[in-house]
Amino acid sequence: MIVIVSDTHGDSQSWEEISKRFLKGADLILHAGDVLYHGPRNQLPAGYAPEELSHRLRELSIPILIARGNCDSQVDEMVLELPLAGEYLVTIINGVKVLLHHGHQLEPDRVKDLCRKWSINLCVQGHTHIPSLVKETGTVYLNPGSPSLPKGEVSQGTIALWDDKLIRLIEWKTGHVLAEVELCL
Repeated sequence: MIVIVSDTHGDSQSWEEISKRFLKGADLILHAGDVLYHGPRNQLPAGYAPEELSHRLRELSIPILIARGNCDSQVDEMVLELPLAGEYLVTIINGVKVLLHHGHQLEPDRVKDLCRKWSINLCVQGHTHIPSLVKETGTVYLNPGSPSLPKGEVSQGTIALWDDKLIRLIEWKTGHVLAEVELCL
């Protein structure tokens, strides 16, 4: 299983609960950026403790891939002691071509053009804190929302779980499934 998150914004408390519930048996974490800093436009998350969150992420026994968000800096990377990719990265996981980016640099039309051009199966982005999971012309577009500072119509924090070919977008506190789609290969 792969756990997909974005926009944790230094919330160590939520991360601890997510870890206990969802990371056992996980093979990989994909993080679409804005890891530690809350950003000037966001309120402080209830569990805001970026130093503690950086410690928890450093201590992970499973790999984590992180795309650099607009609130992530070189200082964050130094504190995390984990590599932050550029604004986007492309990788292949179990035969699935994945584009992971934060969402603040590439316009939606440009993202869709890249996904078509590169035959991307799964495009993951964050930034808006608004969860979304849709399939369009063979590509699954996922915004896991934010576990810490949800926005839009969802009042609960969200993450996504990728198990085999199924991706589920869930409210992590309740486990309520908001949407699910099957990847096309």
